[in-house]
Amino acid sequence: MINELILNYIIIYIFLEIYEVQWQKATTMIGMLARMHEYYKKSVFLFLIMHPTFYFSIFIMLVSNYNMYAVFFFSIKVLDIGMKIMLIKQVFIDKEISHELSLALLAPLHKFLPFMGLVVYPPFIYLAFS
Repeated sequence: MINELILNYIIIYIFLEIYEVQWQKATTMIGMLARMHEYYKKSVFLFLIMHPTFYFSIFIMLVSNYNMYAVFFFSIKVLDIGMKIMLIKQVFIDKEISHELSLALLAPLHKFLPFMGLVVYPPFIYLAFS
């Protein structure tokens, strides 16, 4: 049986992840990056605030006393945001993009791909407290 506290953490995470998916949603990766760039060009701090699951992962890491799964969860979130910032800089600021990357960014995304975080991350929250 899953602990009520763990279930509450997972439900909170799901709501935060749905919020992130909604403001980033687009039909292509370049569309997602363009939506993120709108916040990034206003302020990098605003861009970071728009990622509440990042802060939630810090909370989970602290509450779980730096459990290995919680640290892994946090690490993936750091890499995710770092990759987004790197792609925004490369595509919209430096405007240096390879042909292969442009093809990948213009490819249509499956409608369920943005929701992958709802499947991938909750097990880490559960494992962090088990």
